[in-house]
Amino acid sequence: MRLINTSTLLLHEFSGRNVPLYAILSHRWEDSEVSFEDLRGGKGPDRAGWRKIMGCCSQAARDGWEYVWIDSCCIDKSSSSELSEAINSMFAWYRSAQICYVYLSDVPSADEDHFAPNSHFRRSKWFSRGWTLQELLAPARVEFYSQDWVEFGTKSSLEDLIMLITGITHLFHYEDACIAQKMSWAANRGTTREEDQAYCLMGLFDVNMATLYGEGVIKAFMRLQQEIISKTDDESIFAW
Repeated sequence: MRLINTSTLLLHEFSGRNVPLYAILSHRWEDSEVSFEDLRGGKGPDRAGWRKIMGCCSQAARDGWEYVWIDSCCIDKSSSSELSEAINSMFAWYRSAQICYVYLSDVPSADEDHFAPNSHFRRSKWFSRGWTLQELLAPARVEFYSQDWVEFGTKSSLEDLIMLITGITHLFHYEDACIAQKMSWAANRGTTREEDQAYCLMGLFDVNMATLYGEGVIKAFMRLQQEIISKTDDESIFAW
């Protein structure tokens, strides 16, 4: 597992019991994100996503965390084996994080009524992405930040609003929901790569399988369902 030192912004590798306490970032991918190659090669500041990296590291450092994990630049995506391993480990990484910072680039810092039907928070695209579902559910503590890194609430303080936006009634006890309920949480979420509609749910259902980009979403979901069926007698899965 690679982590970024919040003071030096350098990458460090850890494994097993040597992994230190760390914070983790949840965000919506946009153009010109800082990649692993960018950060390792010192080209991070050339990317538009550098501001997000800096903001996350600064916030983590203020909170006393020496390390942070950010998916865009802590995974070497040029290695298919590393990418597959990371995807299979990601839920556990979010669950083990001391805190998860949710960065909402489309939510300004100006005060507003977040419960208003047209509030920026309720309309944030973060709530429509497939991968952010596990990033909301897995960590025990989640803090939400605006585009200028101003905090405006936590998963606990915003629980009622988040339930209203997502329809998720098990924000802190997702394990208690049946398979059909969990599937419904992801039904209206999208991913850039079609297979990720299945892959992003592996951690939520506690299954592991190879990621085969190019197989298509139907085959990916069939494999996901087979893995789930092999581990449970919950027949609600057949509703999907």
